[in-house]
Amino acid sequence: MARTYVIANQKGGVGKTSIAVNLSASLAHYGRRVLLVDLDPQGNATTGSGIDKSALERNVYGVVLGEYGMAEARVRAEGGYDVVGSNRELAGAEVELIAIERREYRLREALAPVLDDYDYVVIDCPPALNMLTVNGFTAADAVIIPMQCEYYALEGLSDLVGTLRKVKQNLNPAIEIEALVRTMYDPRSTLTVQVSDELKRHYGEKVFDTVIPRNVRIAEAPSFGKPVILHDPASKGATAHLAFARELLERAGHSVAAGNRQERTAT
Repeated sequence: MARTYVIANQKGGVGKTSIAVNLSASLAHYGRRVLLVDLDPQGNATTGSGIDKSALERNVYGVVLGEYGMAEARVRAEGGYDVVGSNRELAGAEVELIAIERREYRLREALAPVLDDYDYVVIDCPPALNMLTVNGFTAADAVIIPMQCEYYALEGLSDLVGTLRKVKQNLNPAIEIEALVRTMYDPRSTLTVQVSDELKRHYGEKVFDTVIPRNVRIAEAPSFGKPVILHDPASKGATAHLAFARELLERAGHSVAAGNRQERTAT
């Protein structure tokens, strides 16, 4: 059965969707069966995977509202993983879910029939602590939190941890923080290093060794509808995302499949 990760941070612009897309592609690269669920109405994980969100006949909106199942809504991305895409229709789900019984469990229940088809499910949440994000938390085994090393990020992390505590108490006792991953990392910045050290002091081994650097290839890859490991496999950004997926697998005690030509080029 799949292990489900939710990628969450209510602060926008921290590389959350980039982590979701590139983690999915990197895990697929290492031979894992992966499903990416785009739970953000902006649909950036969908377009970043090379899927035209405006042309989707079935999407996560219909899945959450029970109109059809995950298996009917998933499509294959070029990166070798499946995607249940999103678009602006999903914004309406926030209001519609209010009147639905067990509204916090809609995504979890929708995922259940397809979990055996995958090794990993990756859920990209909106940059807000709303009902969609709560659905992501309730459906997940663990949370991956992308963190930009700046002062306001620490404040936002405190709010997120508080929300997770409530979810754990009331909705999903099994959920835990799997990883804090430092994104847009610039070691030349004194503030970046200070905040990074602060994170390590408070969260210890939850802070992964791998950092995702500021890298133009990561920033431009979504405009080509590709994960960075496909857009420019030799770039520092591609190397970092592959290293993050590798560290995630190794910390879980799983062997890393032999890399293909892209991996050998990137490293």
